Amino acid sequence: MSNILRRGRLEAAQNEEILRYTSSMEADRWIFDADIAVDLAHTVMLREQDIINKEDCSKILSGLLRIREEGMEKLDFSYEDIHISLESRLIDMVGEDVGGRMHSGRSRNDEVSTCIRLALREELTGLLEEIFALRNTLFSLAEKHINTLMPGFTHLQHAQPTTLAHHLCAHEAALGRDFDRVQDAFSRVNICPLGAAAFASTGFNLNRKRTQELLGFEGLLENSMDAVSSRDYLIECASVFTNMMINLSRMAEELVVWSSSEFNFIELDDMYASTSSIMPQKKNPDTAELMRGKTGVAVGALMSLVTICKGLPLSYNRDLQEATPNIWRSVETVRASVRVMEGMIRTMRVHPEVLAAQSVVGFTTATELADTIVRETGIPFRTAHQIVGMLAKEGEKPTMEKIDSAAKIVLGKSLSGLGLTENMIKEALDPVSNIKRRKLTGGPAPEEMRRYLSKRQTELELNKQEIATLKDIIDSAFENLLAIVNEYRKA
Repeated sequence: MSNILRRGRLEAAQNEEILRYTSSMEADRWIFDADIAVDLAHTVMLREQDIINKEDCSKILSGLLRIREEGMEKLDFSYEDIHISLESRLIDMVGEDVGGRMHSGRSRNDEVSTCIRLALREELTGLLEEIFALRNTLFSLAEKHINTLMPGFTHLQHAQPTTLAHHLCAHEAALGRDFDRVQDAFSRVNICPLGAAAFASTGFNLNRKRTQELLGFEGLLENSMDAVSSRDYLIECASVFTNMMINLSRMAEELVVWSSSEFNFIELDDMYASTSSIMPQKKNPDTAELMRGKTGVAVGALMSLVTICKGLPLSYNRDLQEATPNIWRSVETVRASVRVMEGMIRTMRVHPEVLAAQSVVGFTTATELADTIVRETGIPFRTAHQIVGMLAKEGEKPTMEKIDSAAKIVLGKSLSGLGLTENMIKEALDPVSNIKRRKLTGGPAPEEMRRYLSKRQTELELNKQEIATLKDIIDSAFENLLAIVNEYRKA
């Protein structure tokens, strides 16, 4: 059959190189199911608005379901996109007098935007589930390590004692914000542009609200020009994915460092490691390293989308075809990364004894010693900071005698005369006492961590319910659409 798109206005056929250059068929694999759904909903609406008759509606719907069952591989890949290839396949099945009516009141411009939103909506829902699973795994591990001491770091230098639970929950908190960002982006993806046609709407008496409902969208993109030309929702999603990959990359970096011989805080499961082709003793954290590298995919996709969309006049421009491969590449990478990170965290072996031993290396209790001096003697913190700094410079364990010696240089008098005792110093240098003192909101003290975990677990359960609600709305809409399609096929 001749090319149903080019046979009227254009005479010369495109050569193979131009076809490859302009085709979006490979990227369109992502939207095959969405395209069928959009065609089904549009056809149902056309029938309900008496734009097509019931016999034609029945044949079109039956043809679309057959194409859906056959799969995308049965389509002709010589067309420039899936929309024309699918329509051409339908016309081959039912004839142009019937199949040629499906596109009434519609353009590829509003069609593709609707398909992208449908497919991306599914990806975002799946991503929410995967973020939930990773956060839940972090919670489970944190609950086991509320009392597991470890060194906290600033500038990758030992800073103060903390707990593994406190550290894990810091990552969970960041992922919680990622979850919120995905939800927020979802609300702007889940809007229907169908019915905008090329950009100026259509003279056909379409019912845009009906197709919105059939496809389970929350609302309409009302301005028809904006509906077909906006891709800000792709930029927003790509930004969310980039932010999430950066958070995952930070986690991956710690897994790489922590699994080294110098740290030995953890050991990754063999599934997430490789060995050397020449050094038989090696266990390399390749999966975590690759996750750091794959962050570049998300960053690159965001930069590509921003560059593609910059400076485009209203309304639709073909440049936008290049936007969709970038969002699919980005979402595929971030979803896989979340799943892999969940597996690495769930299966890694923690070395509590190493963490505890390292919790005091590097005079990590210095801050508490300075705080204790302030509380017990009443001297200014900056003065206590100077005294303890002098002790740290010596590199020896602080004693009452050494503290008094430093105090006499700084203050001209001893701190023992101001009420500081050896027992107070001993307690200040104890990492467990350090942790217990830090029971302010968000601190690492066991009692505070239990409160925090309980609160966050409640929030996590609420997130789980929110995911279930979203999935139910989407699934119910598709089930309802199929039920209506089957009813109209029998008419």
